Amino acid sequence: MGEEVEAQQQQQLMNSEIEPGEITEEPPYTWPAIRFDAPPQRAYHFHRQFRTSSNPNNFLKGVKWSPDGSCFLTSSDDNKPDYSTDVDACALAEDSDSYAATSVVNAGESVYDYCWYPFMSASDPVTCVFASTTRDHPIHLWDVTSGELRCTYRAYDAMDEISAAFSVGFNPTGTKIFAGYNNSVRIFDVHCPGRDFEQHSTLRGNKEGQSGIISAIAFSPTHSGMLATGSYNQTTAIHREDNMELLYVLHGQEGGVTHVQFSKDGNYLYTGGRKDPYILCWDIRKTVDIVYKSSDMTNQRIQFDIEPVGRHLGTGGQDGLVHIYDLQTGQWVSSFQAALDTVSGFSFHPFLPMVVSSSGHRRFQDLDDPIGNSSLT
Repeated sequence: MGEEVEAQQQQQLMNSEIEPGEITEEPPYTWPAIRFDAPPQRAYHFHRQFRTSSNPNNFLKGVKWSPDGSCFLTSSDDNKPDYSTDVDACALAEDSDSYAATSVVNAGESVYDYCWYPFMSASDPVTCVFASTTRDHPIHLWDVTSGELRCTYRAYDAMDEISAAFSVGFNPTGTKIFAGYNNSVRIFDVHCPGRDFEQHSTLRGNKEGQSGIISAIAFSPTHSGMLATGSYNQTTAIHREDNMELLYVLHGQEGGVTHVQFSKDGNYLYTGGRKDPYILCWDIRKTVDIVYKSSDMTNQRIQFDIEPVGRHLGTGGQDGLVHIYDLQTGQWVSSFQAALDTVSGFSFHPFLPMVVSSSGHRRFQDLDDPIGNSSLT
């Protein structure tokens, strides 16, 4: 009997073309395809916790999924980045928030930019951090589970006063923080907090290069050693990561650049600006011309995102809609109603067919107009 079982096992190994003793690996995870011909179903909604008596006109500036997809991070006009988790929590009544934020950080001043540590994982508390930069403050590294400050990275101007960064981004290896300033980029070693940094001017001696406030930073996802910086002077520059050598400058944005993002294969770059109706697509292998323009009607800073498959781009607008574009053609694919206000942020989940959006914009109180709303869905 034992010999027959052994013979059957040997035959199964031969049929499956697996050698005896060989360890089989599970097939790699593939991101599920999303259909954009039907609007998504809203799973959670957050509204009331952003409305306080001290700031009834609060609004959300953006939202970003964590790298492991376990939570998302928001920034609002009340200067408080909010960390939310428990994505499997049960939704409450329709007029109530689905659940409360896990942690709220008081940044003190207006939040300019924030970013997740690229290897953040909820299973490893050491990696659960994000960096933020605020007006008149240095760069802070926050613990998302406790809301406590981990460490600080300080830059000083010629008068030995704190100089605030306008944009921040971790390099792909997570060892350095790149920060954008006026006409310069400063680089901090993540493991050496304090006032030690490298400074690189974005302008050359002959005044060529990229001038103005560096308002956005993005790294190529293919580890090619390139990064893009956007400036309020309506330009985008491509640099080498190791020495910040300027490779080329892209002109064509009608407003100050507020968001830059590489395609998944690293061959294309997408840029968007405030008071600019278009998202521009650039082929970084041939930067003479713009590949195409995708309409993005907005007059404020809007975050767009590319799905993990790399085929579609989603962005919000003043009409409360999220618009989806085909990145191969630049053509509009579909839209869905995400809010009754400006959709300021939009982010695809890193590996699930889920998205998160934020809404709201600054309003000036009028006796005849009600105070506007802000929400997160």
